Amino acid sequence: MADNSKRDCYEVLGIDKNADEATIKKAYRTLAKKYHPDLNPNDPTADAKFKEVNDAYSILSDPEKKAAYDRYGHAAFEQGAGGAGGAGFSGFSDFGDLGDIFGSFFGGGFGGGGSRRNAPMRGDDIGVSVRISFEEAAFGVKKDVKFNRLRTCPKCSGSGSADGKAEKCQSCGGSGQKRVTQRLGGMAFQTTATCDACRGSGKIIKNPCPDCRGSGIIRESKNLSVSIPAGIDDGNRIVLRAEGNSGSNGGGNGDLIIEVRVSGHQIFTREGTTLFCDVPISITDAALGAEIDVPTLEGTKKYRIPEGTQSGTRFTMKGLGLPNVNSGRKGDLVFTVIVEIPKSLNAKQRDLLKQFGEACGEGNYSKRTSFIKRIFNK
Repeated sequence: MADNSKRDCYEVLGIDKNADEATIKKAYRTLAKKYHPDLNPNDPTADAKFKEVNDAYSILSDPEKKAAYDRYGHAAFEQGAGGAGGAGFSGFSDFGDLGDIFGSFFGGGFGGGGSRRNAPMRGDDIGVSVRISFEEAAFGVKKDVKFNRLRTCPKCSGSGSADGKAEKCQSCGGSGQKRVTQRLGGMAFQTTATCDACRGSGKIIKNPCPDCRGSGIIRESKNLSVSIPAGIDDGNRIVLRAEGNSGSNGGGNGDLIIEVRVSGHQIFTREGTTLFCDVPISITDAALGAEIDVPTLEGTKKYRIPEGTQSGTRFTMKGLGLPNVNSGRKGDLVFTVIVEIPKSLNAKQRDLLKQFGEACGEGNYSKRTSFIKRIFNK
């Protein structure tokens, strides 16, 4: 009879039945790391959750097992179920993929050739986000960054022991691993699993450190003053080496990765080191030419536009853009003039504008004249 207490494998991994191999593996990586007992020393349910995730992946990652599971559910893997509609298996299960995944997490794996779980392991990176203003991005700024990280317990120097003493685990002989024999479809196979007694450390601590409760690590809050360079763009990252979580068994620390989010500006937009903005001007200034005020990040600058300037014309002011984050060399400021048409004219203004239009004639509107010619030449 099938074991109805077991949850659906797809439900365990949080995926649907149409998930491909890459999706299955990604879901497993995430959950295995989330529930691994070594990363959850204070969670008594972590072991059971970790085993459930591991069992689900061992089935769904193997095409034959997955096909049998899709047809018969967990009943396909109970002893003697091999004759039920041909759902049995022959040969031994390939757990090489599980070894690769655990190797990427913890430096160890399944099978005789895997690395030991108590080998040196680098600490995890930590990601934080910092928001700054457009001006701060242009000129550079210092920001305080607060985050939590895991660090080697200073009281016991990471040993986990209050007196610095630890005994070799008798269950695994100090290896941190033990072989487990399981049956699948009537066949027996062996895997190398983390020792339950010592949780992979290879040692038993009888007098645990009171600060870290025998784990060798503590959680601490950290506040760093970070220099954000001038010219940084939205989404750029700053990496502070070794400021992440501490490694274990002599492994190096992870990094702190700061993602910089830059707020928008009410006047300027940017593309790399180039600044862009629109500058409205009057009909008179556009027709006669004028010296206008152009906004920059360092205040307004005078710029003379020629007579007959058309709406939408672009002008470039060299070296008034943003600095390159590496070289410090500044880009340009490109502004577009927008000719503003006056509204709500009084009688005198309308009369003068009509006189102006009549005085100009069609000869002063070359684009309009050319456009009309193209229409009537069709």
